Amino acid sequence: MMIKIRALSRLVAASLMVMLIAGCSGEGGEQAAGGGQAAAAIEHPVDAATAGSVIGTVRFTGTAPENAVIDMTEEPSCAAKHATPPTRQTVIVGADGGLANVFVYVKEGLDPSLRFPTEAAEVLDQDGCIYRPHVIALQAGQQLTVRNADDVLHNVNATPTENRGFNRSQPQAGMEFQTSFAVPEAMIPVRCDVHGWMEAYLGVTTHPYHAVSAADGSFSMERLPPGDYVVEAWHERYGTVTQNVTIPQSGQAEISFEFNDQMAGRPVPLGPALVISHHAGVARRASQ
Repeated sequence: MMIKIRALSRLVAASLMVMLIAGCSGEGGEQAAGGGQAAAAIEHPVDAATAGSVIGTVRFTGTAPENAVIDMTEEPSCAAKHATPPTRQTVIVGADGGLANVFVYVKEGLDPSLRFPTEAAEVLDQDGCIYRPHVIALQAGQQLTVRNADDVLHNVNATPTENRGFNRSQPQAGMEFQTSFAVPEAMIPVRCDVHGWMEAYLGVTTHPYHAVSAADGSFSMERLPPGDYVVEAWHERYGTVTQNVTIPQSGQAEISFEFNDQMAGRPVPLGPALVISHHAGVARRASQ
């Protein structure tokens, strides 16, 4: 009897050892990316010595509409972060007519076989009950850190069409999470169901040739292969405008885009908003 017990003990110990080794090697479970081996770093496929660049400006012509003032009386800690009454960020026009928060990217012309190293992580912050920045350019697979700098409840409701969406709560200051998007999409809306004025937009491409126009409307894209391209500019209110551009070898091209208020109401490529009723416990698309 004692011999049988000892034999059984040895058998159990051996089985546990096999399971432990299998777990460490990834067998019988989800393996790390690259089959358990570290993925080889991707080098930039474009020769910097012959590459070109593009610079440009996005301008607004005519009289810019006024953005609505945000009532934050119910969130005094957020209101205290603003020196002047906060407004929506829909149309931000500079002193010289430059239009900010326009997503600009290479839409056509790039060799689809090119593979680019993933860019450094971007951050979407919730500060003063405002998403900052308002528009973010991302590469597919690039990490996005979503952070709450406010000591109030926010939830982050992303509703893409091509990618997997999410709706995550951040009830305390300092909370954050990381996410990414697998495939290109222009654009992905992000909203807060707690504060209806909070909106941000994410543009995702398979390559690094994208930008968001600055306060003066300027943008640039570096290290492009020489060639002919279609570049698109996207705005949340005015839709899209495209330009053809030829990038010279070791040179620089310049393009410009114009928007005006008569363009309001045109189709805007955008994932459908997901409206959540916490009281009723139901969710629906805004178009439903």
